[in-house]
Amino acid sequence: MSEVESIIQRAHIAQKEFELYTQEQVDLVVSSVAWAILEPSRNEELAKLAVRDTGLGDAADKFKKNFRKTLGLVRDLQKAKTVGVVSHDSATGITEYARPVGVVAAITPSTNPGATPINKILNALKCRNAVVIAPSPKGQSTCFRLLEFVHAQLDLVKAPRDLVQMLPDPITKDATHELMRLADLVVATGSQANIRSAYTCGTPAFGVGAGNVLVIIDEHANLDAAAHKINQSKTFDNATSCSSENGAVLLDAIYDSAIEALERAGGVLLDAADKQRLHDVMFSNRKLTSALTAQSPAVIAERAKLQHPKASGARFFMVEEAGYGSTAPFSGEKLSPILTVWRAANFQAAKELVTNVYSYQGAGHSVGLHTASSGSIMEERAADLARDLPVARVIVNQAHAIATGGSFENGLPFSLSMGCGTWGKNNFSDNMNYRHYLNTTRVVRPIAEKVPDVETLLANYFSRYPK
Repeated sequence: MSEVESIIQRAHIAQKEFELYTQEQVDLVVSSVAWAILEPSRNEELAKLAVRDTGLGDAADKFKKNFRKTLGLVRDLQKAKTVGVVSHDSATGITEYARPVGVVAAITPSTNPGATPINKILNALKCRNAVVIAPSPKGQSTCFRLLEFVHAQLDLVKAPRDLVQMLPDPITKDATHELMRLADLVVATGSQANIRSAYTCGTPAFGVGAGNVLVIIDEHANLDAAAHKINQSKTFDNATSCSSENGAVLLDAIYDSAIEALERAGGVLLDAADKQRLHDVMFSNRKLTSALTAQSPAVIAERAKLQHPKASGARFFMVEEAGYGSTAPFSGEKLSPILTVWRAANFQAAKELVTNVYSYQGAGHSVGLHTASSGSIMEERAADLARDLPVARVIVNQAHAIATGGSFENGLPFSLSMGCGTWGKNNFSDNMNYRHYLNTTRVVRPIAEKVPDVETLLANYFSRYPK
């Protein structure tokens, strides 16, 4: 028996025991495990460890992310019923029972080596599943320490430790693929290579599409408020989030004023020479390298030898772009505090540009809109984007990286994995949440027969095309 097979076997044994827990017992386990990362000293240790060993992001921001994303998730989970009868409809005669899926294989990225694993662990446990984490090699140490905290909490409530496990050192592609093949469900976040591997492993899988979020700033926006939110989002954790704005499309009527607002918020617009210097470090054969991924503006300025007098003190950098696609690599996801800006003649042109960029990268994820704060203009433009763009979310007047994965200021479920629908080659378009970790069994009772007649059912058709 391989080591992975042994892990899966232990997970199944623990899960069968856990499946007998009541809702109250399950909720106690979830609360206990949440404290593994919500406890401030543990959170701080994990945040610092993540930055030290991955070289990505900012420890203070990771501390905030670990706390707020977990706090919001626990709030969402507290309302959820996942044991026994979860709904009954006397009119249809259908009763629904929540059932676990079994053992979940959770593939997690190096960008969030603490926040993403705990998110998947809590969702899995809420639904009475066991979970095995396959962290990225860089995130392995953070995940290992997190699981030490998790196991201490499981011990406290006398729940089986084997409910939560991880792949052993070293983390290899072969071991990860074996895990996915042997598990009952795969939930994958990370590189598109990992997502494709999840979808082809032979096990039911949820994977997420590529990020490359664009935001439109129109002529009705409060420019300083928009710039503040973009700065807040673009700089958080050095833009490790797939929901961080990668580009801003500015309408011609406010282009100069919007650039000025972004500069007041801490952005530095690079000239053509500095853009080329940045390009030479960031890209190789038109493909993004890891040289500047999730690095601070100061590090980026130093590595790219930027000459702008304000480069060393920038909050984020801006580069102007006219095109999109592989010949314009700045139009893709950058995973760094670098914002591409486009000029569009009007709102319709902005919408078309976003569509074109997303045909290159980012289809299905989301789009941001900064516009009027309320009223018909805001509603009509948001609806226009929702009807026409290949996106699962339209984020209006919010800091995108904070809002897209659920926020205390909007109604989206808290998550670190955003489905991108068929546009992004995904089989779901929700924020991944506990419902994706459940099976549902339905009791179907007989009810009084109600058979419609053809004439009534097709009345609209027959009124236009008589028999």
